[in-house]
Amino acid sequence: MDPRLKLIFSGLAIIITFMAFIPYIRGILQGRTKPHLFSWLIWGMTTLIVFFAQLDADGGTGAWPIGVSGVITVYIAFLSYVKRGDISITRLDRLFFSAALLSIPCWYFTSNPMWAVILLTTIDLLGFGPTIRKAYDHPYEESLLFIFMFFLRNTFALLALESYSLTTMLFPLSICVVCLFLCTLISYRRRVVVAEQTR
Repeated sequence: MDPRLKLIFSGLAIIITFMAFIPYIRGILQGRTKPHLFSWLIWGMTTLIVFFAQLDADGGTGAWPIGVSGVITVYIAFLSYVKRGDISITRLDRLFFSAALLSIPCWYFTSNPMWAVILLTTIDLLGFGPTIRKAYDHPYEESLLFIFMFFLRNTFALLALESYSLTTMLFPLSICVVCLFLCTLISYRRRVVVAEQTR
């Protein structure tokens, strides 16, 4: 594929990242959106480490949207703490956090970013656990548009990759799948809640 086209896909992914995060951050600041602190902290750490692993595996311009997202994700975790979003921390949350930290020595000792990406993608997907639980119980506290935009962002990030391998593709492809699942879950639960309220 033409390198200029990959640059365009990367740019689109970064633009979508900002388009998704700005209203989400505004929602947090206004108290409408209450993200789960530990989910966002885990996602921030894993996303940043995956970004560096993708760079190491020659992901090129396709890695940049992941790096931008990682920085903003850590900021959302900070806002969640400051604005007192959902800060409930379970033993399982602590386990995910510890596992994310362990991915760094895993990468260092194996000298292969693939194992770190596999571990981090697994942790990241498990980090969706508290948010899936929350989306099921309180479907109106999560932004459906935000999650769908991240499906699009990761699709463009995949198209922008300069090198395709398990190391570069696993993370964005997995996030695409889980975002579609969350969109379906939230839409379904919102319909159920409306039906229950009209009875």
